[in-house]
Amino acid sequence: MPKDIDWGSLGFGYVATDKRFVANFKDGKWDEGTLTEDATVTMSECAGVLQYAQTCFEGLKAYRTEDGKVVCFRPDLNASRMKDSCEKLKMPVFPEDKFVDAVVEVVKANLDWVPPYGSGATLYLRPYEFGINPVIGVKPADDYQFRIFCTPVGPYFKGGAKPIVIRVSDLDRAAPHGTGNIKAGLNYAMSLYNIVDAHEAGYSENMYLDPQTRTKVEETGGANFIFITKDGTLVTPKSDSILPSITRRSLCIVAEKYLGMKVEHREVLLSELDSFAECGLCGTAAVISPVGKIVDHGREICFPSGMDEMGPWTKKLYDTLTGIQMGRIEAPEGWIKVIAE
Repeated sequence: MPKDIDWGSLGFGYVATDKRFVANFKDGKWDEGTLTEDATVTMSECAGVLQYAQTCFEGLKAYRTEDGKVVCFRPDLNASRMKDSCEKLKMPVFPEDKFVDAVVEVVKANLDWVPPYGSGATLYLRPYEFGINPVIGVKPADDYQFRIFCTPVGPYFKGGAKPIVIRVSDLDRAAPHGTGNIKAGLNYAMSLYNIVDAHEAGYSENMYLDPQTRTKVEETGGANFIFITKDGTLVTPKSDSILPSITRRSLCIVAEKYLGMKVEHREVLLSELDSFAECGLCGTAAVISPVGKIVDHGREICFPSGMDEMGPWTKKLYDTLTGIQMGRIEAPEGWIKVIAE
């Protein structure tokens, strides 16, 4: 039975649950890993992660579907993306099949923390890996720890998804040929100053441009962009320094296969934003956050979809993808990992 929690009042924050998964890489190999009740991490003051930020992470959710199953959405893609992150940070890859097995173990061990269907809440899972042995010279660590914890989180939008206002950033999120296309913790550290500054200035997020020419749209600090043209085409920005969002890739398939939309994955110029009818930010947490207005140094780009509600195509995309996740709409093969029935 689910815990006696006011699921609707939960925010997007950390609540310690019963069990988490821990595996250690030592002497060149991973151990089998285990579930533990211990929510603390013990490491040297000189641990590689503390000195040189050698860490990466993932984020995914477990849900209760309409027919009572507990499922995860495309965890194999999280495993694959974490492999890419580890390889770029010179960290040992936790095997992809064992990653998915560990996700299943953690959810099964915390089934009572999976919110009920219809509550709007979900169980958020955070797999992560970091260098744990002492490292004082600038080099990769020798020993690593891989962990997954989970925490119940409330609906991202309380009272519905209202369009947000964002600004074009003067700062860069990632360097050309850098780490923008992996989920490294250091990418998020780089964005903290700028997101706090944006909030203080009255904006919900920053739009980052390509750092080389500053003429093309990339992403925000934690989400990919989607745009809808006036004739109903879904356009997503293409760049080697954008994190390949699992939500964005799924929305592209939903648009084409379920909604009959044309889909373009291409470079998007800042100068063409006026031509789009709708705009949104997509990611695991909110699925889609509608954008009503972008402010480019005093110039306001207002989308025809307005500031009151999601645009019509964005809403169809949101409703279809969340319908697939929650079991109301049949999913493409392999998208839904059933954990408990």
